[in-house]
Amino acid sequence: MSRCASVSLSLDEPVSATAATATTWLLLEQPGPWGAKALTSSHLDPAVGRALETAASGTGVRVALIRRPGRHADPGTGEIRQVYAAHTVPGRGWLRAATTRDPRHLLDLDLGALGAGDHRSFDAVLGGRPHTGDPLALVCTNGKRDRCCALLGRPLATELAASGEDGVWEVTHLGGHRFAPTVLVLPYGYVYGRADARTLKKALDGVREGRVAVAGCRGCSAFERPGQAAELAVREAAGEYRAGVLGVVRTDGAAPRWAVTVAHADGRRWRVAVARGAALPPRPESCGAAVLGTPARMTVVAVRELRPTALAS
Repeated sequence: MSRCASVSLSLDEPVSATAATATTWLLLEQPGPWGAKALTSSHLDPAVGRALETAASGTGVRVALIRRPGRHADPGTGEIRQVYAAHTVPGRGWLRAATTRDPRHLLDLDLGALGAGDHRSFDAVLGGRPHTGDPLALVCTNGKRDRCCALLGRPLATELAASGEDGVWEVTHLGGHRFAPTVLVLPYGYVYGRADARTLKKALDGVREGRVAVAGCRGCSAFERPGQAAELAVREAAGEYRAGVLGVVRTDGAAPRWAVTVAHADGRRWRVAVARGAALPPRPESCGAAVLGTPARMTVVAVRELRPTALAS
């Protein structure tokens, strides 16, 4: 039986501008098995999971569970759990780390403030501090959500961890199963699709050097999909791969066409025309889909650098 990832690859479906959108990621370590909707179908108290889902709605925060690669035994309650919060808006990003013995403490966080880039409640409630270790590589491996994530993601997570990368975690859901293995790299918040160990090592080395690797990149999660397409297109056009220097400052229009303004920290600006079409022919958007779909596909039509006289237009 064909898998959604193999069909997408055979159709040469582009991975660009397909990343899940989140200005801030909140990640809680939860050992043991995960169900399809892991926040409410794992060994995490489902009442806590539901409350976190409700609290995060509309805040820009995306909550996910993480675990170390390998066997998924759950040692039971009372263990110390790792918690991360990452704000991914370029130029204002941060990655904080904490630990807790009781996941209910996360319900005391101000998720609205976290989504806006304010980490004070994370620090006050959980004793959060700046993350100083290796960059994080979060590999989607939730086979109950989609079998491609397990079949392709788990071997990648194991290989990366065995190579000496200390920041490797499995994560419950990043969206875009058909691009498996799919990986979120923090602190910058870029997502990668059809990833392999070599591509991810380059992405992680790039983080250490303050650069963004664009090979296999699905986009920066801080932006909506037209902005993801526009920012990556400007990086390619301008040969600009430093992290944190490009931002989406304006999006005009509505589906299926947008004019996206991308700004550089040095004052330069570009206007990028982005059009939405349908990926044809129909294909399974996940292995569990009952019907074939035609997922949205973002196409960059034009990239134009704005001269100073055009900036007011």
